[in-house]
Amino acid sequence: MESSDDEKDGIYENFMPKELSHNLALNGTKFVDEVLHGQSERCLENFRMDKPVFYKLCDILQGKGLLRHTNRIKIEEQLAIFLFIIGHNLRTRAVQELFRYSGETISRHFNNVLNAIMAISLEFFQPPGSDVPPEISQDPRFYPYFKDCVGAVDCIHVPVMVGVDEQGPFRNKNGLLSQNVLAACSFDLKFHYVLAGWEGSASDLRVLNSALTRRNKLQVPEGRYYLVDNKYANMPDFIAPYLGVPYNSDEFPSGYHLQDAKELFNQRHFLLRNATDRIFGALKERFPILMSAPPYPLQTQVKLVVAACALHNYIRREKPDDMLFKMYEPETALQIQESLAPLEVEQAIMHVDNHDLEVAFEAEHPEHSSQIRDSIATEMWEDYIRDLASM
Repeated sequence: MESSDDEKDGIYENFMPKELSHNLALNGTKFVDEVLHGQSERCLENFRMDKPVFYKLCDILQGKGLLRHTNRIKIEEQLAIFLFIIGHNLRTRAVQELFRYSGETISRHFNNVLNAIMAISLEFFQPPGSDVPPEISQDPRFYPYFKDCVGAVDCIHVPVMVGVDEQGPFRNKNGLLSQNVLAACSFDLKFHYVLAGWEGSASDLRVLNSALTRRNKLQVPEGRYYLVDNKYANMPDFIAPYLGVPYNSDEFPSGYHLQDAKELFNQRHFLLRNATDRIFGALKERFPILMSAPPYPLQTQVKLVVAACALHNYIRREKPDDMLFKMYEPETALQIQESLAPLEVEQAIMHVDNHDLEVAFEAEHPEHSSQIRDSIATEMWEDYIRDLASM
């Protein structure tokens, strides 16, 4: 991680926790010790995870030989530096002032920790299980209709910084530079799969096709499917809403009376697929470095997306009810705007594929997917009408 001239000039916006104005007199070791010996909430605020979760991650990275203590900096402080940067969107110079190390030392440990997390990232991504997700099985709005659904797929656009001569392909439809990151997630807000690094100009459908055809590909269990929004086609393994029919919550105002099976299907499809909005919201809330373009090499920017998703899954596994996750539970979820795109969970995924790969499912039968959707909608509507009549 090299310091750019822009970074030295302080051009980039940074978020420094309030308490740090009182801690600048401390060196890095004392600051980390103070946080780790304080209340767990302080660790969450500064290092984006509770103390037991932080210490366990240190043990994992040390046990696998990925990080080691140095004469000056222990593993805990190395991890703290990395998490502090991505958890507060800080640049090297700001972190130098707090930890009292040179820019070269900060950069070296940042990259060491990033590579260590990438080395074990696949361990934190689990494919869908065979059981019906409880978010479906325990909700009569969704069960038994979506019993074969394993999660939702969507893309988000993550701001990216590239050289002037590379900017064309990364400029998205809004005129901003971004990488398009694809993610498949569960309804309990865990990432099944992430593909990062595609240029912002690439369509979501093209990125999905890349995820389905690469060596470490997105795999959908036989007979199951993911939900997708109307940016995608209704196709094998992916069920989209009906086009030309109200879909999101804004199109179903309070007191609106559903007119037919397609409207009911779209309404419930939206409620279930909303897991992607919540997981992206929780991810960006915990790691705000994803909300602006950091001045790192492109490969590092891609790795950061994958590493952030891996850490999200690790924290979700170890402490599913931490404060940041509670903000994105269904009843308290904050509305977020879609702005990022797919990323992938493997070293080979670190490149940007420039081949013209458009989705083509000639060997499949898209009409079969339409039949599945129609049968779900019909069964759902018949039960809905029957329940209304019995009220």
